[in-house]
Amino acid sequence: MMPTPESLRTVLFDLDGTLVDTAPDLAAALNRVRAEESLEALPLEHIRPSVSHGSRAMVCHGFGIAPEHPDYERLCKRFLEHYAADLSSATRLFAGMEAVLDRIEQLGLSWGIVTNKPAYLTDPLIAALNLASRAACVVSGDTTAQRKPHPAPVLYACEVVGSAPGNCLYVGDAQRDIEAGTRAGTGTVAALFGYILPTDDPLSWGADIAIESPGDLLACLPQVP
Repeated sequence: MMPTPESLRTVLFDLDGTLVDTAPDLAAALNRVRAEESLEALPLEHIRPSVSHGSRAMVCHGFGIAPEHPDYERLCKRFLEHYAADLSSATRLFAGMEAVLDRIEQLGLSWGIVTNKPAYLTDPLIAALNLASRAACVVSGDTTAQRKPHPAPVLYACEVVGSAPGNCLYVGDAQRDIEAGTRAGTGTVAALFGYILPTDDPLSWGADIAIESPGDLLACLPQVP
């Protein structure tokens, strides 16, 4: 259930495809592996929609293989090695997101991150973007025993920041994000500007609202002059 602007205390964000645009660096890593396999680079537009579904989905998408393929695990390992070595060169907050974070902080509210990305990749990326000291919590894919769509990571984030789920929003660009937030009892926001596959139907995910751009979140915040 969507909290009113007056009852809102915390905004939680998915990372890839919601808070930050990580696709350029992830695509570069994938194309480095393709180069090792004597394959041509794929355009960013081809890779981008699969990013929110994780590294394994990106390898399947980028090489046209299934997890049962004999080279699948090897390619996943190389992909993550390349990405870990250069994960912030081209990654930036989505346009308009800095103003949203600034406004959240100006209002005395908190914000945090709940991602399925493992901590060994999340933490250095957040540090490189100078967000570590600003985020009230960073919950990675291996912080809790379960990952999204299980509600545990979102509930843990609420506990860390000291806000009841009913006073929080969770913003994400994948169905698992909306399911996790809904099951945790937060308001949910579908980020339509994120990494949406052509086969995805974000308006069917059950989010409380859907937004076309980060700036649309400002309407969910207390409207204090």
